[in-house]
Amino acid sequence: MKGKCGLYIHIPFCSSKCLYCDFFSNADNNAEIDTYISNMIKAIKNYGEKYCRKVFDTIYIGGGTPSVVGTDNLAKIIRAAKRCFTIENAEITIEMNPRSAQQINFKSLYELGVNRISLGVQSAVDNELKLLGRMHNNNDVSTAVEMIRSNGIDNISLDLMVGIARQTEHSLKRSMDFCIALNPKHISAYILKVEENTPYHKLAPSLNLPDDDRQAELYKFMQGYLTSNGYEQYEISNFAKRGFESRHNTKYWNCDEYLGLGASAHSMMDGRRFYFPRSNEDFYNNKYVSDGEGATSEEYIMLRLRLREGLHFIEYEKLFNQALPQKCANVAKKYEKYGLTCVDNEKIILTEKGFLLSNSIIAEMLE
Repeated sequence: MKGKCGLYIHIPFCSSKCLYCDFFSNADNNAEIDTYISNMIKAIKNYGEKYCRKVFDTIYIGGGTPSVVGTDNLAKIIRAAKRCFTIENAEITIEMNPRSAQQINFKSLYELGVNRISLGVQSAVDNELKLLGRMHNNNDVSTAVEMIRSNGIDNISLDLMVGIARQTEHSLKRSMDFCIALNPKHISAYILKVEENTPYHKLAPSLNLPDDDRQAELYKFMQGYLTSNGYEQYEISNFAKRGFESRHNTKYWNCDEYLGLGASAHSMMDGRRFYFPRSNEDFYNNKYVSDGEGATSEEYIMLRLRLREGLHFIEYEKLFNQALPQKCANVAKKYEKYGLTCVDNEKIILTEKGFLLSNSIIAEMLE
């Protein structure tokens, strides 16, 4: 919608599939990886020509597990992106698994401009990791962080998960303390959602998963604890030391433009949405699906209210040449007395408590 664009690259390979994961991924077959990387380079060239007038200032390589394709393939992708797109002052992030990260040459990536690494920790408690189907341990995480930092990359993000089977405040605190001790710049903390097409869904009845109220209690405990330890909540699931908010992900919540390349990757460019199906072959053949108008006023309201800074009336008016619908303010004021929202003459924000009920509050605003 405004400003510079983000480039997302999807790498759909994993050494093993986590029980809860519904993202598109395949086993890390070397021949298929080579084919995929070759086609990714081709796509980068083609879309670089298409969007030659755009400037990009973030690159995010996600998955899957990008680290399983190795340093050389990651380097090929970054070099191609820099060659084919106009890249300026970029935040370049790569997602990694703590175990496969130990096979990566971080010095080479740092020299290519990689300046942010996101590590999937999820939990620091062995039985919780086992229930999630994660293969790493805490030593893998510590070793990976030390390797990343010693090669010049200090902007590290760690992922945590809330609402794991048998998780308690005590075990969640153990996981948070473990992460905080590693001193990352950013922590993402997601409430576990049981997706239908996953092994976790089949196992769910036997797992004694926390109900919604229990999840809410764990989430609120996590909010307070991370905040008290210097991590400001800037979005429903994201906490950062000041100045280290994810520049790439913030583009999604601001309705800025982003281009997604790879099987299952989504884009929003020139006011239109499109995506590649969950199929490597469709990506290789550039078969994408048009997904309608993007950056609509309703979408902007919904996404901005995920952010701690909230929805500002003046910004909305500048973008859409109209005042914010009065209903939005009326609904927000209704929930203010319950401590879920704050409304003044400039903005609407959801409180920490309101974040938990964001979906229903925003849905009522947009009815």
